[in-house]
Amino acid sequence: MNARRAGLPPPPKPDRGHPWALFLDVDGTLLDFVDDPAAVRVTPALARSLDALHERLDGALALVSGRTIADLDRLFQRASWAAAGLHGFERRNSQGAIERLQVNPAQVEELRRNTAALALQLPGIRVEDKGVAVALHYREAPQQGDALKLAATALAGELPGYELQPGNQVVEFKPRGMDKGMAVAGLLQTPPFKGRLPVYVGDDLTDEHGFLAANARGGFSIRVGDREPSQATSTLADVASVHAWLKELAA
Repeated sequence: MNARRAGLPPPPKPDRGHPWALFLDVDGTLLDFVDDPAAVRVTPALARSLDALHERLDGALALVSGRTIADLDRLFQRASWAAAGLHGFERRNSQGAIERLQVNPAQVEELRRNTAALALQLPGIRVEDKGVAVALHYREAPQQGDALKLAATALAGELPGYELQPGNQVVEFKPRGMDKGMAVAGLLQTPPFKGRLPVYVGDDLTDEHGFLAANARGGFSIRVGDREPSQATSTLADVASVHAWLKELAA
């Protein structure tokens, strides 16, 4: 696929004739990265902007994250909203119905056992157990990044049913066959998203699938930061810029 380069324009303005369906990544997009993913907080100002946009879009706003839906609900306290968790492994529509892929419990236990052993070999690696997925963060030990990537790539070949998803100072083992683009496509088949222009905002490699899904359906995609190459059609500089953009949209 032909990836776009860094010189991207700012996001276009909303068109009243083409109502949006807004899909928002969380970490690195709505929330700054921290060493401990459990330590982030949603500011009141961000919550107000999201509430106003959710109402303005008639509910066609979804959080799309590598976190679980339960963790998104803990952070945002918006359990009635549509959401996709674990990179699309689980999906909740605007009526509250949740769909999840099925995984083999034995494969999950093998994943946990092997990733825990791998982390013990590399001091400073933080293990984030997401239930059916495991992320290994090296933000606190960036010198371990290359060794972790090599070891994780080798381990991924030995874990049936799983694939490796690299990210911002993290490698994650997730169930094979699901991504954020598929989650977006699924939500676009349900009200109030159906028939709207998809707009996807994200910062990481995991969001490229979401970008492609939005682009393929006539929408647009917004990369946060300057990571390249990317399939995004426009860009915002950082999390603070995303907050300002959301506030402007909600005004």
